[in-house]
Amino acid sequence: MMSLNPVSIYKQGADEERAEIARMSSFVGAIAIGDLVKSTLGPKGMDKILMSTGGNPSSEPGITVTNDGATILKSIGVDNPAAKVLVDLAKVQDDEVGDGTTSVTVLAAELLREAEKLVAQKFHPQTIVRGWRKAVEAAKIALTEAAVDNGHDDAKFKQDLMNIARTTLSSKLLTQHKDFFSKMAVDAILRLKGSGNLEAIQIIKKLGGTMTDSYLDDGFLLDKKIGMNQPKRVENAKILISNTSMDTDKIKIFGSRVRVAGTAKVAEIESAEKNKMKEKCEKIIAHGINCFINRQLIYNYPEQLFADAGVMAIEHADFEGVERLALVLGGDICSTFDRPDLAKLGHCDLIEEVMIGEDKLIRFSGVEKAEACTIVLRGATKQILDESERSMHDALCVLQRTVAETRTVYGGGCSEALMARAIRLLAMKTPGKESAAMEAFANALMQIPITIADNAGYDSADLASQLRAAHAEGKETFGLGMEKGEIGCMKELGVTESYQVKRQVLLSAAEAAEMIIRVDNIIKSAPRPRRPDHPH
Repeated sequence: MMSLNPVSIYKQGADEERAEIARMSSFVGAIAIGDLVKSTLGPKGMDKILMSTGGNPSSEPGITVTNDGATILKSIGVDNPAAKVLVDLAKVQDDEVGDGTTSVTVLAAELLREAEKLVAQKFHPQTIVRGWRKAVEAAKIALTEAAVDNGHDDAKFKQDLMNIARTTLSSKLLTQHKDFFSKMAVDAILRLKGSGNLEAIQIIKKLGGTMTDSYLDDGFLLDKKIGMNQPKRVENAKILISNTSMDTDKIKIFGSRVRVAGTAKVAEIESAEKNKMKEKCEKIIAHGINCFINRQLIYNYPEQLFADAGVMAIEHADFEGVERLALVLGGDICSTFDRPDLAKLGHCDLIEEVMIGEDKLIRFSGVEKAEACTIVLRGATKQILDESERSMHDALCVLQRTVAETRTVYGGGCSEALMARAIRLLAMKTPGKESAAMEAFANALMQIPITIADNAGYDSADLASQLRAAHAEGKETFGLGMEKGEIGCMKELGVTESYQVKRQVLLSAAEAAEMIIRVDNIIKSAPRPRRPDHPH
């Protein structure tokens, strides 16, 4: 007689989920992730508090208050494979274009929610995918046609950039002062003159003051101190930037074993070390410099030598600081000093100490790369500062993308409604089951304006149907005005988004959803058995 349980070809402990169950677990996981970040979408989105408990129970939990989709998803541990795909999706969106992380996750999750309904009606996933592909094409064409390009008109383009920064910041913490911060972000980006190197913009966070005390400094600020008894102000600076150890003027007895006949011998070794250090310092000073910046520590003795030579020495300029300084000052990072003729020194007009709040910082003004600048953020708590930095980073990324690809589209759910309408028109002309999949795609797109309205506490069903009607009448610039809670012309309200960001959201979400819907088997390998003699 045959046994009822099927033959398993996997190792003991391995787990397999087949067709329906596998698909269901994918849908459930992805939709749950979508619902998690859904409430942060739009200008009236809510924030999340993320608490990470340290390894030991007594340590204080790290608290992050954020509205940024990628940050939220990065911080939560997920076990569901489909949920992991969406987390990666948000991360890529953040790296690629900097903003739209929440939108892309919500759109992918909504597509899967629609797919779930279709699969329940016995639609084959491949049919859905075929319909979706046609829908994406139609949406892409509609989006491209609706894009406005003011790249050739400087005044209009600057206005576009201001609007884009405002729109990006309106869904973030900085929304109360969005004009103030938008101007700061646009000024910083326009200084880059199209080089698009965001490295030249340094963001420094300083506790204290209010958010509006933040400002844009056209020099480069380094959060470090100048060595003792050294000049505090250097004009027409020639700067050697280096990464070398300046801490060998004393013997490091720890960890080394030295056999000597008497204590006099120890002194000999010490003086040899000291001479070595002195030679090194003389070599450095021989470059004809008046400022030396090192990534590593500088001990008291070399510091004293630099002070005697009238050279300003800055130690421990953190790694990013050194990399950025080299970029901004136009110098190279050196680690050997035998050939002063080959060393490329950095230059700037003035180095001085400035006070921000209670801290002293070093300011380099008149640097080689004129586009360099520093954004100084102020705020009452560490969480506010961190979130301000994330918001600023998003705005800068989007602006940088817009400078490279000058086309813009209207926000506030306008682009989504526009694409949904184009897809619906095509679906009407498409025979066969694919048209249902295309309708589903249009419905998923319309979920974005619906969610934006929901988060603000407005009647989303009413607003969405008004929006759909307006687009059907050909009012293609209409979207949701969240200030008054009614539909309005996005062109007049100045709600602009980058075409590149919107396009990326559409394509990435569709690709990720398509990948998840094609899954029909989830196989988990058997966990590795722990060795009994191993406690962990």
